[in-house]
Amino acid sequence: MRYQQRGGDRTMSEFDEKIVQVNRVSKKTKGGNKISFSVLVVVGDKKGRVGVGLGGAPDVSSAVRKGVTYAKKHMITVPMRKTTIPHEVRIKRGAAIVLLKPAPPGTGIIAGGAVRAVVDAAGIRDIVSKILGSKNQASNVYATMEALKHFKTR
Repeated sequence: MRYQQRGGDRTMSEFDEKIVQVNRVSKKTKGGNKISFSVLVVVGDKKGRVGVGLGGAPDVSSAVRKGVTYAKKHMITVPMRKTTIPHEVRIKRGAAIVLLKPAPPGTGIIAGGAVRAVVDAAGIRDIVSKILGSKNQASNVYATMEALKHFKTR
């Protein structure tokens, strides 16, 4: 849970926000360089709902706010079996390949940084994963989201 500042009063947010990547973007213009920031944010309620948003703005806090807004609008629900995932899945999205496997209770999250952020925000507590193909965190986050969409339940 996280507190959010809105117009002077602080309210509890039901979503957990994680910043995965912050990029400084520079654009050449006639008057000089225009610098802005691009932020990749993962938002989840730790009860099976998770979303990813990419926000860009002249300052980091505005970019985070935009990313969180987008992520909340585009959330998906992840089917779970107790504390893990229903079955194994291997997804290729662009250059990124992500392998997710269910794990017995008590295993924990065995995953790299990009996959860990998405899986933890979704509320999955026991999982084994491997990132294959790409080292790009943004590509790996989107591939993980694609993998979470492909789960089927009985």
